[in-house]
Amino acid sequence: MIPLLLGFAAFCATMLGGSLALKLSDRLHVILGFSAGAVIAVAFFDLMPEALNLAGKMHALSTVVAFTALGFLLYLVLDRVILLHNHGDEEHGHAAETRGNVRAGSLSIHSFLDGLGIGLAFQVSAAVGAIVAAAVLAHDFSDGINTVNVVVRHGGKYKEALRWLVVDATAPVLGVVVTLFFAVSEDSLGLLLAMFAGFFLYIGASDLIPESYHQHPKFLTTAMTGLGMAVLYLAIHFAG
Repeated sequence: MIPLLLGFAAFCATMLGGSLALKLSDRLHVILGFSAGAVIAVAFFDLMPEALNLAGKMHALSTVVAFTALGFLLYLVLDRVILLHNHGDEEHGHAAETRGNVRAGSLSIHSFLDGLGIGLAFQVSAAVGAIVAAAVLAHDFSDGINTVNVVVRHGGKYKEALRWLVVDATAPVLGVVVTLFFAVSEDSLGLLLAMFAGFFLYIGASDLIPESYHQHPKFLTTAMTGLGMAVLYLAIHFAG
C-alpha cells in the first residue's frame, strides 16, 4: 500500500510541474534553461550514482559507464539518422514533432523506472524504499516540466503536451504496480538506468541547452541552467 501511495505522490508532483510549464509557455526559454540543467543534473546526480550502486556489484564500473555512452549514442542515431531523414518544411515539421514525442516517451519510460525503483526498493526494506522514494519525488516535479518542454519545443500543441504529461505522471504508478507481480535483478535495473542517463545527457546537451540559449538573454538562460542543476543536486542530496 505504501509504495502505491508514493507512486500517486509522484503522479501529483509530475502533474504540478507540467501544469506550471503549460501556464508559463510565454517564458519558455527561461523554463527551458532550468529544464536543461534539471535533465543533466538527474543524469549526473541521480541516474548515474544509482546505476553504479546497483550494477557495480556485478559489473565493472567501465561497463556501467559504457552503457551510458551506449544510451547517448543510440539517442544520437535515433535523432540524426531516423528522425532527420525528411526534407521540406512540412515533412521537417512532422519530423520535429516526432522527435518531441520520442523524447517525451523516453522521459516517461524513465518515470516508469522510477516507480519500478520504488517498488523494488520496498522489497528490500521499508528504509531503503523511503530513501529511493524521496529521491524520486525530488525530481518528479522537474520531470513534468521537462516532458511539457520537449513536446512544445518541437511544435506540439497544448493537448499533445497535456497528453504526454498524463502519460509521464502515470508511468511511476504503473512501475510500482508491476513490482507487485514481477521482480527485476538489481544489476539489470542498474544498466537500464545507466543507459537512460545517456539519453538524458543527449537531450540536455543537444536540445534544451542550445534552444534556451539561442536568441534569448544569455545571462538569464545560463543562470537558469545553473539553477536547475543546483536545485536538483540539492534536492537529490538531501533526499538521499
